[in-house]
Amino acid sequence: MRILITNDDGINAPGLKVLTAIAEKLAGKNGEVWTVAPAFEQSGVGHCISYTHPTMIAELEPRRFAAEGSPADCVIAGLYEVLKDTPPDLVLSGVNRGNNAAENTLYSGTIGGAMEAALQGIPAIALSQYFGPGNVDLADPFDAAATHGASVIKTLLDPDLWDNANYRLFYNVNFPPVAAHDVKGVKAANQGFRTDSRFTAEAQTSPTGRKFLWVRGGAQHTPTAPGTDAAANLDGYISVTPMRADLTDYDMVATLEDVFL
Repeated sequence: MRILITNDDGINAPGLKVLTAIAEKLAGKNGEVWTVAPAFEQSGVGHCISYTHPTMIAELEPRRFAAEGSPADCVIAGLYEVLKDTPPDLVLSGVNRGNNAAENTLYSGTIGGAMEAALQGIPAIALSQYFGPGNVDLADPFDAAATHGASVIKTLLDPDLWDNANYRLFYNVNFPPVAAHDVKGVKAANQGFRTDSRFTAEAQTSPTGRKFLWVRGGAQHTPTAPGTDAAANLDGYISVTPMRADLTDYDMVATLEDVFL
C-alpha cells in the first residue's frame, strides 16, 4: 500500500511522527509512506488552498517533503507533483494536537487535507487526539492515537465503507483525552455542536499603540449531544464520523421549492 500523509501542525509536529508510525504499520514492509506536510503550522486554515500565489516545496529527505502552504495544498502537491506517476492508495491527515470534533471540524486544516483528498477521488481519513486532564501530562499525550490508530484505520479500509460518489466519503477520527489503556472502544458518531463554545477575538495594544486581535477558542470539554463526536470522546471512546464536502441542507431544498413556486 502507498500512503500519503499530511497534517496542519507542521512538518516537525510530534503528531506527524505518530502518524508516520501508524502509516508504516499499515503499509507493511513492501509498502511506501510519503509525507508532504506544511513547512509551518497551518492550524485553523480549513480547506484553504493557495490559489493566488505559488507554493514552494522542498524535499527534506527521501519521501519527506515540506510545502509552504495549507494541508490541502500539500495534498495537491502530493498528487500532482510528488506522486504524480504513482498515486497513493490512501491519504491520512494528522494526528492533530487537539480535537477536531463538533464545530472545530469546520475550521480544521487537518480535515481540509482529508477533504481535498476525497475531492480528488482518494480514500482519506483525518485523525485527531483530544487533549485533557487524562492525557495532557502523560509522557506521550498521543498514547491513545498511537496505540489504537492503526486498528481503527484497518477497520475503515473495508471496501464496503467507501463509495465513488461525486462528493466522496472521508472519515474524521477523534481519539479521547485518556491514556490508551483507558479507551473504552470505538463509536460511530454524528458531528456534534458545543452550544457554549465559540471562537472570539480579544484586543491588545502593542507598545507602539497599534491594536491587534487575538482569536480565542472556546471551551472544549463541554459534552455535545448524545450520539455525537465530542460526547463520545469525553466518555472515553474513539469517535468515527463519516463526512462529505457537500454542504447542502437537503431537507430545506424541498421547503424552498415550495417557497419559490
